[in-house]
Amino acid sequence: MNATNTAQAPTEESLENTFTSRDLRKAFGKFGTGVTVVTCQTPEGTPHGATVNAFTAVSLDPPLAQVTLIRGNKAGQYLEDSPFAINIMSVNQLDVCLNFAGKPMKGSPAWRCEDGIPVLEGNAATLECKPWRIYDGGDHLIVIGEVIALEVNDVEPLLFVSGKFREAGRFAQGAPWDASGDSLALGWFEGSTSFDAL
Repeated sequence: MNATNTAQAPTEESLENTFTSRDLRKAFGKFGTGVTVVTCQTPEGTPHGATVNAFTAVSLDPPLAQVTLIRGNKAGQYLEDSPFAINIMSVNQLDVCLNFAGKPMKGSPAWRCEDGIPVLEGNAATLECKPWRIYDGGDHLIVIGEVIALEVNDVEPLLFVSGKFREAGRFAQGAPWDASGDSLALGWFEGSTSFDAL
């Protein structure tokens, strides 16, 4: 007996009704991230920042990093032609993080500003960037910067999972490695200059 496959590819209309934006946000939230504050200067020279957890390392050569900003966010308007910093928040900077998410802290965050790039003090790490590309990302802007300076400090990062801030816990089992499995320098292809077809 021959079975006939009667399944049809889902239409765009049927896909739209399978989940809500809240469902999608909940699914995205299961991917644990760090927390960053993107800082830059306004055209008037005033430091400005926005809390962002959509951060991605893009490339080592050239050194590129990406943040994704809600369309209409003031920071997105300033980044197109101006240098900026990606401040990777430390576990001690929750009040700073909330400050740039719209919940003002007592006092003012500690800044330093060199070469027109405002940088927060006390970060787990800081990437100073010059603009590289900005892409359309639906209701967000995808901003890629070329890293021109960095600083790494020996403090734990602040984490964000399922809509809540977290601290790093115990290590999971398994051996960490310094690069992904397909890294040309450290991965599966190390030392291979040619491949034989199977």
